[in-house]
Amino acid sequence: MRVRDALRAAVARLRAAGVEDPARDARVLMAHALGIAPPRLVGAIGEAMTGTQTAAFETAIAAREKRQPVAQITGERAFWGFPFRVTPDTLDPRPETEILVAEALRMPFARMLDLGTGSGCILIACLLETGAARGTGLDVSVAALAVAGENAARLGVADRADFVQRNWRDPEWSAGLGRFDVIVSNPPYIALGEMAALSPEVRDWEPHLALTPGGDGMDAYRAIACDVMSLLLPGGRILVETGPTQGPAVAGLFAAAGLISARILPDFDGRDRVVVAEAPGAGAGRGL
Repeated sequence: MRVRDALRAAVARLRAAGVEDPARDARVLMAHALGIAPPRLVGAIGEAMTGTQTAAFETAIAAREKRQPVAQITGERAFWGFPFRVTPDTLDPRPETEILVAEALRMPFARMLDLGTGSGCILIACLLETGAARGTGLDVSVAALAVAGENAARLGVADRADFVQRNWRDPEWSAGLGRFDVIVSNPPYIALGEMAALSPEVRDWEPHLALTPGGDGMDAYRAIACDVMSLLLPGGRILVETGPTQGPAVAGLFAAAGLISARILPDFDGRDRVVVAEAPGAGAGRGL
């Protein structure tokens, strides 16, 4: 079978399965099966596929029909311009999370803490944009920490990144970590009652521990707020991703914890997405 014919049939299958953009996904998965970069697919459109390529493409399309995310099938997602390995043990990095990275990089830092690091994409992207900064990534999942460590090694920052297993439900989760210039986090924040309405790609394939803490979705922020003052240096910053209705409540938790200068940043669609606050002390309020 030629590439164009396989693509045509795959698009029809993915459309029938309810995939949002079947043509785009079929092209990405075809390039993956052929072992080429997606932009080169145009030049291969009339070529005949080998048996190995046909089998690989069929496996990929069958997985996508089951609504497995493309990044899990290919094993990679671009984030902040860098290729990150992703697996079913990690969240699929999303474009709106780059807002958090951009804000974190707006001011220099020497030590960063990433709470719920997952694939390590936030921490590693920030370290790649700095020369000598170091970072620590925490996660409850040993499997996710292994992926984060692999990404740090692949992207050349393993000597500046440490990954530690911790559970924010443990009252002693922050013990012994030290203090940091900046804390970043994309914690689980989806309310339990909202899980059923998520797309199958998220609900059925991404790790639920990284999606929801249960209840109203705020438990991770409460745990962070309890310990944030002992983790931040004077004038240090915390930046957390939130759901679109959670910004004011999270800002209120941080203010009650003693942080100052809280503000809420919108995402590309204008929805509340990132809460930023500072510890009082040296340099507090700079640049705000």
